[in-house]
Amino acid sequence: MRSEGSSMRHAAIIGWGAYAPPAVLSNDDLASVIDTNDEWITTRSGIKERRISHVTNSDMATAAARHALAAANLDAGDMDLIIVATCSPDRAVPSVAAYVQRELGGLGATMDINAACSGFVYALSVANGMIAAGTADRALVIGAERLSSFLDLEDRTTAVLFGDGAGAVVVEATDGPEGVLSSNLHSDGSLTEILTIRGAGTEGVFAADVPTTVDMEGREVFRNAVTRMGEGAVVAIDNAGLEVDDIDVLISHQANIRIIDATAKRLNVDPENVYTNIHAYGNTSAASIPIALSEAVDQGVVKPGSLVAMVAFGGGLTWGAAIVRWGDRVERLRTTDSRLPGTDKTGLELLADRVQGLGL
Repeated sequence: MRSEGSSMRHAAIIGWGAYAPPAVLSNDDLASVIDTNDEWITTRSGIKERRISHVTNSDMATAAARHALAAANLDAGDMDLIIVATCSPDRAVPSVAAYVQRELGGLGATMDINAACSGFVYALSVANGMIAAGTADRALVIGAERLSSFLDLEDRTTAVLFGDGAGAVVVEATDGPEGVLSSNLHSDGSLTEILTIRGAGTEGVFAADVPTTVDMEGREVFRNAVTRMGEGAVVAIDNAGLEVDDIDVLISHQANIRIIDATAKRLNVDPENVYTNIHAYGNTSAASIPIALSEAVDQGVVKPGSLVAMVAFGGGLTWGAAIVRWGDRVERLRTTDSRLPGTDKTGLELLADRVQGLGL
């Protein structure tokens, strides 16, 4: 692990971007097809609405990547590596990262990482390691998910949580003080069954009666998430040669406002230093941290030199943390007017297209 002040080569974030599908699915929309209501959802999760995608996961990943590349004033041909963190790929083969490269160009290495909701922290750590090893100078790191494909509307405890979206960063080699100062990754395979999507792999090919839906033991996930994210963050902060009080911005995986608040309290982080956007997007799994990071930079929450802690947990059960010192620039070097095709369907109508029995 790298300590603060080391001259070791590492990755600095120089570009950022996000894509949120335009179709909104509100709590009231869900209440029209599920036995729930806005108050029940909001008080238990902090979510008011989420986005439902009308395009593929790789389309969303590509859109977020275009914004991140523009912010860095670079092109895909400048990238030695594209990593996409996702647990909802378009296909098992090829990777979402390969589809992103098909659209953007370039000949660098491509790969997907599946650490569920911890995926972006894992992917950022891998990119940082490859840059430290000298096998890459620049990388595009993306978190993208289309989890609306796996919603079970008969399970209101999970159906109200998830949404679609993508976020991305461009990282570049540096030996300066900015960049990824440390990361801390873990998994406990004994907890595989408390958060899973059954039937989404070859299991579903050979057992047609296996439902391809999110299956979660909420209480166990909550308990482990708060404990593990707090522990992981403390270790990562210590490995960076810092104290918790040094952290300027905490960006947690946007799973549940209660988990976010409990993690911040466990770390004794001032609530004003915690960035949240779960109310607007719900749980976008591996996309949640890069979407939140992109917004935090654009809104001036992340400032030049800010110390940013990113913490996450997900199915596996995985968890991780990364400590990043932001550089001097918080303005995009350029923007892009690249847009995906729109849709005239509502979020509820799009959901009806892929969930049997919705009856719309």
